[in-house]
Amino acid sequence: MDAMFDGYPRVLTLVAAVGAGLVAGVFFAFSTFVMRALRELPDAQGISAMQAINRAAPSPLFMTALFGSAVVCVALAVSALTRLGEPAARYQLAGSAVYLAGAVVLTIVYHVPRNDALAVVDPTGAGAAGMWRHYLAGWTAWNHVRTLTSLAAAVILALALRVE
Repeated sequence: MDAMFDGYPRVLTLVAAVGAGLVAGVFFAFSTFVMRALRELPDAQGISAMQAINRAAPSPLFMTALFGSAVVCVALAVSALTRLGEPAARYQLAGSAVYLAGAVVLTIVYHVPRNDALAVVDPTGAGAAGMWRHYLAGWTAWNHVRTLTSLAAAVILALALRVE
């Protein structure tokens, strides 16, 4: 690889590891106490609170952390594919893939559609309580997966920094 580009994989790895760790922390907060607190509220209040959280979540800072890290992981994965003979490249590719699948794809295909469905629920309407209980169970369980995969990605990417 050209000497001019030698440092970029390391910088991308560091940025991706920090981003994955930051996102894991957000997901961890939801898994460990936010969803529990919402579950303890009366159903209509829990629904209203989660609807407010879901409206606030796509903030520029959180979107930068979640999807900015994804962009960095894509660039890092492409770079790693060109350097598979290097030990760090395998970690970079694996960490990027774990983050993209576990944090980004799972968010897009599972959490966003459920959040969108919850957004149109009348918190005091017929069937809202049952829908909320179903939402809580599935959303939280799959959020645990997002938490663990984001954390695993951060660890794998950190390991890539150690083997370079």
